Amino acid sequence: MTDGTPRTAGAPESAAPAETPAAPAETPAAHAEPPAAHAEMTSLERTALYKSLGNPLRRRILDYLGRHGEANSTVLARELGESSGTTSYHLRKLAEQKLIEEIPEKSGGRERWWRSLPFSHTTPDPATMTAEEYTAAEHLALLKIEVDTRLFRRAHEEYRGPQGWAQVQRTGTWMTKSDLHDFVRAYRELLDRYGHSEDAVPEGARRVNLRFYAAPEAVGEWEGEPTGP
Repeated sequence: MTDGTPRTAGAPESAAPAETPAAPAETPAAHAEPPAAHAEMTSLERTALYKSLGNPLRRRILDYLGRHGEANSTVLARELGESSGTTSYHLRKLAEQKLIEEIPEKSGGRERWWRSLPFSHTTPDPATMTAEEYTAAEHLALLKIEVDTRLFRRAHEEYRGPQGWAQVQRTGTWMTKSDLHDFVRAYRELLDRYGHSEDAVPEGARRVNLRFYAAPEAVGEWEGEPTGP
């Protein structure tokens, strides 16, 4: 999920109409979704999505499906320490939002098997959100920050040099906004080039967590020179 982190100092003063669509994120070919699956969403739909992704159990279900490929409510109940009725309810809700789908060839009678769906979404400008949408997005963003912080620490703790699995790169440079957007597109192309789809994982491959952030320095003076707008 490609998104921004809303400010944490309260909701924006103004919000655009609820029908403002979110821009679709470009995804690696290995994880590309059907073109229009999540291309345009209303504010109400985005709010429901953020609330769903912010639900602790649903996040655990999605994580399990992402790691193991498929499961039914009984398997998830056993693995996650919940009742099968509870996991079944949340599976149906995730399916309604097209985050997972039923596996017809494995399902039969009351036994329904599920798998996750490729998903991409770009959070819109917080200034365009309704108050309810903003609150849901902010809650989800804070949860992600906690996960990313743990991942950041792990990357440093598990670093074993430039030939190891854990890699850390931190840098800064001068860019125009156009340069930055071109860089992000090139980054996505690199993910296309080096990533592998779930059904074509080569021997020796491991699931790798990648994060990319870009934040310009504050507008003002930098070593006596104006930084510009």
